Amino acid sequence: MTLHKAAAPFIAARDFLLAHRTDYRAAMAGFSWPQLEYFNWALDYFDDMARGNDAVALRIINEDSAESLSFAALAARSNQVANFLRHLGVKRGDRMLLMLGNERALWEAMLAAMKLGAVIVPTTTLLAEADLQDRVERGQVRHVIANAEAALRLGFLPNHVTRIIIGTAPGWISFADSHQHDGDFTADAATRATDPYLLYFTSGTTAKPKLVLHSHQSYPVGHLSTMYWIGLQPHDVHLNISAPGWAKHAWSSFFAPWNAGATILVHNQKRFSAQKLLDTLVAERVTTFCAPPTVWRLMIQEDLTAWRVHLREVVGAGEPLNPEVIREVEAAWGLTIRDGYGQTETTLQIGNTPGQTVKPGSMGRAMPGYHIALVDEADETVIEGQVAIDLAARPTGLMDGYQQPDGSILKVSGAFYKTGDVARRDADDYLYYVGRADDVFKASDYRISPFELESALIEHEAVVEAAVVPSPDPTRLAVPKAFIILAEGFAPDRATALSIFRHVRARLSSFRRVRRIQFAELPKTISGKIRRVELRARERDARALDQRQQGEYWEEDFPELAAHPEPAPEAEAHQDRAKAGEGKP
Repeated sequence: MTLHKAAAPFIAARDFLLAHRTDYRAAMAGFSWPQLEYFNWALDYFDDMARGNDAVALRIINEDSAESLSFAALAARSNQVANFLRHLGVKRGDRMLLMLGNERALWEAMLAAMKLGAVIVPTTTLLAEADLQDRVERGQVRHVIANAEAALRLGFLPNHVTRIIIGTAPGWISFADSHQHDGDFTADAATRATDPYLLYFTSGTTAKPKLVLHSHQSYPVGHLSTMYWIGLQPHDVHLNISAPGWAKHAWSSFFAPWNAGATILVHNQKRFSAQKLLDTLVAERVTTFCAPPTVWRLMIQEDLTAWRVHLREVVGAGEPLNPEVIREVEAAWGLTIRDGYGQTETTLQIGNTPGQTVKPGSMGRAMPGYHIALVDEADETVIEGQVAIDLAARPTGLMDGYQQPDGSILKVSGAFYKTGDVARRDADDYLYYVGRADDVFKASDYRISPFELESALIEHEAVVEAAVVPSPDPTRLAVPKAFIILAEGFAPDRATALSIFRHVRARLSSFRRVRRIQFAELPKTISGKIRRVELRARERDARALDQRQQGEYWEEDFPELAAHPEPAPEAEAHQDRAKAGEGKP
């Protein structure tokens, strides 16, 4: 392809990672983030890659139809959309809310906005009107592109907001009008690499969603780390399970695949079916696949050996992967799901990369370009502590900062950017997820990682999903309690509870054993993450009133468990920690 001068450092960094795709040590030692003053990924990189390129850039599979767009077609279409938006008054720096599903207009608008220098506010189509009002107001939105279903919840928009719809509706401008505009586009000015491009709302698992600001380099260039983790190569067919509006969609359904020159495949389902997804993996000859743990857990309910997939790389992100899921997929396909870790505020920070040893339970090692420390409250380096990015070597993939209520940006500063997640490090620099700093709790004076207990729980055939929180206890301070979603065919009764208690007694030391169980739905954010903060509050209230909930069982309800005495918690804990070479926390 014709090399655009502004893109040369980016392409050199990309090519270095592609050349060392399975050589982690060489990648870590030799990679450095490209130094960019002016950079517009859509104009300087994508359009050059797309020139005369008829390879499929985007393929969308719907339940009753399918469509494909080449790189060249997408470059031309995004030019038309950019000219259309400019005609409607969209200017550099304007905030534009995108409320679209996995439809071609989403990718066309993402590229067009970047070419214009507009700032995109990605928004899920599932939001209620009150949440949308909050985003429009706090996001300082001046333009909206929405599909017809989403537009029904946007009747509150102020008169000064430009309304663009996929389809037609009174008072809205049709996105189809963009086809009347020129397929050539000229920017009004050069784009600085540090200019704003994306304003993401976080999922809000513990509090009101924050506004995360990313630039023209932090996500487009920063996702070189994500490309490296997935193991993408040119001409791959990459399928990512993610809904638009959340950062993971930009990660793996936009920047990372196109950074490698791969095809983005989208599979839309009105109602999720693991069988249909597996059929698509085979029919479309998918080579790289990314899905959140929830989808992987549903997939392993099927006989995976019945599908002869063409996959080379399989990864999971969003929440930690449970070891049982990894074992099931490995047994069926001979492929190891590689876990990865990042945030809306960053690109992929930590992961298991292609060709490297995957240690059970580990989320991997730091990505090229990221210097990861584990720190305590005094910013001292520790073996187990909060995951933190060393700002002495600030990665390009880190956000600019959080937008404040007055519109100012709270920049990332200090010695470290702290993620709010706790992990531990082994002698080989592999990191093991412990939990959100807010979710880790003490029981009988021992630190409990909800993730470890949840991983043990879902190994039981009756458990599809579980969330562990502290349940207040007068003698132990707290004991672990699990809220559980059962697999189809299992009743939320005493027999099931007893079976689960016996299962965890065989797998967990007494000091960190699940002592209470409740069969119940799990409260989740719009993005599908469990709101443990809500479960903790619910449990505190129940214990304060000394009330049992429907579907709740405690270990002491089962005399038959007493027939198998367990070691004293203190003695067993010291024994376990002595083997591990640890002291009491």
